[in-house]
Amino acid sequence: MTAATPELPGPLAALAPYLDHYGYLAVGVLVLLDNAALPVPGQTVLILAAVFAGAGRLDLAAVVAVALVAAVAGDCLGYLLGRSGGRAMVQRYGRYVWLTEERLHRGEEFFARYGGRVVVIARFIDGLRQTNGIIAGTTEMPWRRFLPCNVLGAVLWVGVWSAVGYLAGSNIDEVYRQALRFQLYLLIAVGVLAVLLAVRHLVRRRRER
Repeated sequence: MTAATPELPGPLAALAPYLDHYGYLAVGVLVLLDNAALPVPGQTVLILAAVFAGAGRLDLAAVVAVALVAAVAGDCLGYLLGRSGGRAMVQRYGRYVWLTEERLHRGEEFFARYGGRVVVIARFIDGLRQTNGIIAGTTEMPWRRFLPCNVLGAVLWVGVWSAVGYLAGSNIDEVYRQALRFQLYLLIAVGVLAVLLAVRHLVRRRRER
């Protein structure tokens, strides 16, 4: 028996007609693009699809399968774009956004040490979710290392947000607000960590000099 869909907060309500009309296709396309450098509401549609599954309007296993394949494929696409043309784009246009060869080299060193963790965690941070594949490809992170981290990140990301949407039920409005707050805190933590690593790198360089 199909249950009534709970009242949805603004972003979820705006996407509901598209999910009603296109179903799993909307989940697959938006999640793929969201993980391949385009700022579309892939995470939002994943949560909404899980809410629909909780109301019996979609099948949860199918939502998870479609989102998982799309997330892995999207990050792989970003990686291939970065690997094939990312360095050339940095050399040609990087100076316009203060991305020099030296900074790219530092990025390569960072990914050599922490790239796997970044790829896994990036799924939960807007901005990094869209670009981590391209960055990994541009910095020439080995494919054999990137792929398992990509899959693990996708499993965690799809698992967490599909569970949130499915279990939230009539509390989806409050749960969605808390989810956004969680993302903000995580972004702040990543920013603080990046600053600390940059400071440590500068201190080491001065000591070497």
